[in-house]
Amino acid sequence: MKLATGTTLITNGQIIDGTGAAPIPQGSVVIENGRLAYVGAAAGAPVVSPEARRIDARGGTILPGLVEAHFHPTYFNVAALEDLDIKYPVEYVTLLAAANAKLALECGYTSARSGGSLFNIDVWLKKAIENDLVPGPRLAASGREICGVAGLMDWNPDYRKIGMEGLVLLVNGPDEARAAVRKLVKDGVEWVKTYPTGDAAAPDVNDHHTLCMTFEEMHAVVTTAHNHGLKVTGHCRATEGIKNALRAGYDAIEHGTFMDDESLDMLLSRDVPVVPALYFELASIQNGPAFGLGQRVIDGHQETLDGGAESARRILKAGGRLGMGGDYGFGWNPHGDYAKELTFFVNFVGFSPLETLRCATKTGAEILGRGHELGTLEVDKLADVLIVDGDVARDISILEQRDRFIAVMQGGIIKAGQLA
Repeated sequence: MKLATGTTLITNGQIIDGTGAAPIPQGSVVIENGRLAYVGAAAGAPVVSPEARRIDARGGTILPGLVEAHFHPTYFNVAALEDLDIKYPVEYVTLLAAANAKLALECGYTSARSGGSLFNIDVWLKKAIENDLVPGPRLAASGREICGVAGLMDWNPDYRKIGMEGLVLLVNGPDEARAAVRKLVKDGVEWVKTYPTGDAAAPDVNDHHTLCMTFEEMHAVVTTAHNHGLKVTGHCRATEGIKNALRAGYDAIEHGTFMDDESLDMLLSRDVPVVPALYFELASIQNGPAFGLGQRVIDGHQETLDGGAESARRILKAGGRLGMGGDYGFGWNPHGDYAKELTFFVNFVGFSPLETLRCATKTGAEILGRGHELGTLEVDKLADVLIVDGDVARDISILEQRDRFIAVMQGGIIKAGQLA
């Protein structure tokens, strides 16, 4: 991805640097050739040349570009699980993924980690974004997912003879788990996404307390992935599934819904990050009935919401790491609503705005494996910057209003917002 050339000076705004530190009032940011050269009080800013570009933050907020840590670029208007693999042909899904990536960037998300993708579309989407062919967040790809046979993601009956290979690799035992990872290695992914547990969406045989992979399968995934330099994460709701993932050596946990004392201790001892993706549960409860979600499903989402919120509170209080992201792309939780996750964590879960923003920037970048160059406003890091007309520390819901964005910058280049 190209970097800006020359100098840019951003003034007249408070700085939220993403570390969790208190905002800097009357701050200034200097960008030199796409990287941050100064971040701090305006009184201490270096003198820049008359030719430098100047941006007025209008008394608003200057903060790092947001990180969507659970991004499904190929999900679009999903109304039932079956829609994930057979609703549209892969050619159309590829175009939808590009549109979703553009939308994410316009929403202030300058980086994202894929939480699973039809085929390996996200691998090629990443390449297109990095080569400036299409706009979108800096992307970490995961491609197809892995699940045990008859688990949550194995819904096509055998008589249809259409399989699930476009979305998920189904495994029966450790040998097949290793083979699945090797396919993903060839696909070019960075993260291997698995399904150790079920979900409220499948209350009959794979609900949120059901295990969908054995420990042996999960351990085989991890050892094979790590051998090839890949990281592993998993959809973990059930308590035992969380423990199995941590024992197997997972690098991150998706959801971490029902976290008991033992699993929390295991999580903290290895400093494994969790992406709760909780707003999806609230959206399912509030909007799902209009899409035909039955009461058993709604009740399961309510239990998941309550359990997940309490687990997130415990993780944060204990000093654990949380990323922000969600299952956007369902009919009742569409792409473009990403920042509702942040408002939800402040108003429902009880995080402070600065805690939530740290999760959505610094920790998100760490999960991507790019914390050394992204996620906070610090000298020498890439100038992925969001400039917002308003006090985000006072009202985080401003981030839901794209028309309040003065500029969304990647590497110092304005990609979206009023100045684009």
